[in-house]
Amino acid sequence: MVTQSKDDTSNLYGVVDMGSNGIRFSITDISPPTARLLPTIYQDRVGISLYEAQFSQTENGQRVRGPVSQEIIEQVVDRLVRFKTTCDDFCVPAGNIHVLATEATRTAPNSDEFRARIKARTGWEVRMLSKEEEGRIGALGIASSSHSVAGLAMDLGGGSTQITWVMKEDGVVSTSPLGSFSFPYGAAALKLRLEEARRQGGDAEAKLKEEMTRNFQDAYARLQLPERLVEAAKRSGTFDLYLCGGGFRGWGYMLMNQSTVNPYPIPIINGYRARREDFHDTASVLETVSDSEVRVFGVSKRRASQIPAVAVLVNVIMDALPAITHIQFCQGGVREGFLFDRLPQEVRAEHPLLAATSPYAPPSAKAIRDLLLQALPTSRSPKASLEAPESFNVSLITALANMLYAHSQVHRACQSAAAVHSTTTGILASINNLTHVDRALLALILCERWEGDLPPTDQTFHHQLSRCVSAQEAWWCQYLGRVAALIGDVYPAGRVPETGERIQLETTWTSTVKKKELCDMLCLRINFRDDAASAAGRHMLQERAETIEKAGKKKNWTNEYGVRVGTQICYQTPSTARI
Repeated sequence: MVTQSKDDTSNLYGVVDMGSNGIRFSITDISPPTARLLPTIYQDRVGISLYEAQFSQTENGQRVRGPVSQEIIEQVVDRLVRFKTTCDDFCVPAGNIHVLATEATRTAPNSDEFRARIKARTGWEVRMLSKEEEGRIGALGIASSSHSVAGLAMDLGGGSTQITWVMKEDGVVSTSPLGSFSFPYGAAALKLRLEEARRQGGDAEAKLKEEMTRNFQDAYARLQLPERLVEAAKRSGTFDLYLCGGGFRGWGYMLMNQSTVNPYPIPIINGYRARREDFHDTASVLETVSDSEVRVFGVSKRRASQIPAVAVLVNVIMDALPAITHIQFCQGGVREGFLFDRLPQEVRAEHPLLAATSPYAPPSAKAIRDLLLQALPTSRSPKASLEAPESFNVSLITALANMLYAHSQVHRACQSAAAVHSTTTGILASINNLTHVDRALLALILCERWEGDLPPTDQTFHHQLSRCVSAQEAWWCQYLGRVAALIGDVYPAGRVPETGERIQLETTWTSTVKKKELCDMLCLRINFRDDAASAAGRHMLQERAETIEKAGKKKNWTNEYGVRVGTQICYQTPSTARI
């Protein structure tokens, strides 16, 4: 990842997110050209629940709210002092350090005393976020987590949960003119309320659920969803709910744990997308979390203890919001939203996939992108199912061109393995703004670009990654990756000479007979300048063309999906070449 000069630290920001369930510390570099990604160069977390710290006392068998103890206050302040030293080590400007506090600090009985102690030890003022501001910044955090966002947004903290709608168009983030609606149904708060309701017995728990359902239904009715959002949902047949906050992230990791793609190959919560029925399968999640011997990746002991309360919230949300069809989990929260709000509109409008890959772009990235696009058919195929999927858009192909040579320096035996892991634990793992589909597609194509020869330990990972996309997408990854290998051989330095292009590609649809049956075929025409083709070059072209054709053979199809492929190499003299 390319960042600013080590001598220029003006764009470093230190942010403390004093949440209800934990306190997060981070230093972020918002320098060009990667500002859109909000790259974190330092992060830490302390598992102090400021919400639970206020409910440590009991009266008559039930928990009562009290002040944050001096012991907890000193623990928090000590960690803030330590973070101040870290900010000094990174040379973060004093004016770029912000301490943000939410529900638990805002409503603590001794909030003034708590914040005064922080000021005395660190010199930092604690910025108290109102319910409305917390919801707005949370929505901005969600907007930062993806290129395109349009739907309802919810943030589940420890003490409260907020709901609003959010749309991002050309870098402009819009939310409800009424802000967000905040309810005291945070993961920790709801856990305590459910315990109290069950202690009371009778219909207390049912009444709590009815109250929650009414509040969310009322909030949905009052949010004033824009007509363009409603119409877009009708046209697409999908209506998205975007979730952020630790409580929801824990639920997302539980869903990943019980996914049909098991083990799930992508360890990053941001960009994970679930269908309504899977998200609402609370019974399966509760069964898993009830087994004390099962350790679920991404779910701490505290989060696991709150899962039953989150399950109640999930049931309520699904009852109150029947229009939701898909749920997308987002890493973005208060920290990301606060920083995203500071970026210029043109930076917020950048596609995160392009911002993430641009530091690795070869000298002639645009020309190589155009070549890759030439390999995708533009004419209508005889069958719509044979066409390249919509996910193979210009942004993905541009990112592929940027990454085509990123693993050139890796040992030949490891190139495919490094490429297939590049978006999960490799060079793009730190990017928190990509969808799981984009991660899988890019990794699968790049793996094939480097021959796709994987050691046994990585073959299983490759198989699981391919199951994260459709069979159609998986096959086109194989095809385009093999075309990318051809382009990499023709331009080994990633540089297209000023004297002219050596190669151009064309695609057409034709028909052929296979086993006495008429089949549709994609024909890839490879136009190569004759003066650039030595005997070795011609041999290389022939080998690559045969490899591309093999992708179309049935044995290389994915779950019975594939496209027959034929290739034709045309050697042209300089006078006839299309340059």
